[in-house]
Amino acid sequence: MNVTPLVDVVLVLLIIFMILAPIITEAFVVRLPPKDDDKQEELDLANDPNRPLVLTVTDAGEYEVNSVVIAAEELSVRLYRMFNTRPDNVLYVDGSDDASVGAVLRGVDMARQGGAKPVVFLTKKLE
Repeated sequence: MNVTPLVDVVLVLLIIFMILAPIITEAFVVRLPPKDDDKQEELDLANDPNRPLVLTVTDAGEYEVNSVVIAAEELSVRLYRMFNTRPDNVLYVDGSDDASVGAVLRGVDMARQGGAKPVVFLTKKLE
């Protein structure tokens, strides 16, 4: 049996995996919203006097923080200033249904540059 083609295929796969290994190891940390079973935590958060920061990405790709439109170029700087006045750096992200995924991820990236930790994706409207 001729094993030369098998060795060639294995070496090509090895090279491909060696190239892709550094790319695959990058992680994207996400903190999910609390479960519906944790009603006491939700009540404590609702009674908090500090209003949470909510980054909204509109259909047109505009960014709003607590209903104030912010240009994409200054989003990370404005969020950095906002987080310096708060005890926590939690940012809630709410993307509209027709917003592009790229615009939402670009907003999350700029928010993380501004110091947002953790970034929580909203699945329901924040009341």
